Amino acid sequence: MLRNPLHWMALGFGSGLSPVAPGTVGTLWAWVAYLVLQLWLTPAAIGWVIGASLVLGWWACTTTARNLGVADPGAIVWDEIIAFWLILWLVMPTGFWGQLTAFVLFRFFDAVKPQPVRWADRCFKGFGWGGGWGIIWDDLVAAFCTLLVIAIGRHLL
Repeated sequence: MLRNPLHWMALGFGSGLSPVAPGTVGTLWAWVAYLVLQLWLTPAAIGWVIGASLVLGWWACTTTARNLGVADPGAIVWDEIIAFWLILWLVMPTGFWGQLTAFVLFRFFDAVKPQPVRWADRCFKGFGWGGGWGIIWDDLVAAFCTLLVIAIGRHLL
């Protein structure tokens, strides 16, 4: 699997191969990678990276799921990576506690899948391009829910 660059990407550069909580490990990888990206890129450039990663990730997730023969394998964590990068891009600058709050909220929405994340998780299934989008879509909805809770929290405080 790791010989194909699309698989390597979809599997979060190996973070999705964790035997325990691959989604959480992938999200932690995303957090560290984002902090490193911030050292070299402007927020606008990071936005472009996220946009390109979404398109390329759609292709990588579609291809990897098809080759694994599983519609939404747990080892594919590029969806968590893109979604968490989007969250951090929109909440930065914030300190460690703000980032940790974003991490915990995102993991809650992604793992527990309350509505509307549960709805999004069921929207697109299969091995075609729609299936690849489905892998990513529910995580983007989880990111939206995370950002909504953070925005409400900031408004109330």
